[in-house]
Amino acid sequence: MPTQQVQDIMDWYATLSPASLSSIARFYTDEAKFRDPFNEVSGVAAIRTIFEHMFVTTQEPRFIFDEVIEQDQKAFLTWEFHFGLRGKNYVVKGGSMLTFNAQGLITDHRDYWDAAEELWEKLPMIGGFIGWLRRRFKVST
Repeated sequence: MPTQQVQDIMDWYATLSPASLSSIARFYTDEAKFRDPFNEVSGVAAIRTIFEHMFVTTQEPRFIFDEVIEQDQKAFLTWEFHFGLRGKNYVVKGGSMLTFNAQGLITDHRDYWDAAEELWEKLPMIGGFIGWLRRRFKVST
């Protein structure tokens, strides 16, 4: 069972909306770092911008959490990110490593997910090419 601190973060992400982004400072330090396969930023304002962009570019984005591992000042959360893009629904599976300061605020947030498998391969324009690359480099056993 997650600590209350981590549960609060999961609840915030699970109900994330453009309006709830105003409470981001409840969870992140002013100088927090964030990295995912597309972005690497510092500062809570820059992190907020990433999520604002998510709401502009995707339809009905939402996070569903699966597992939580906590140790010392770190937590690793596995999740599914559900969203629509041009009328089609997608699910991206990944995980987030969160590092906290002594006050329980996130100082470092790193998202891990395979952009090729979880996103690019599913897109009509480049999916065929990504699939071809996977088949080309796969080792036969």
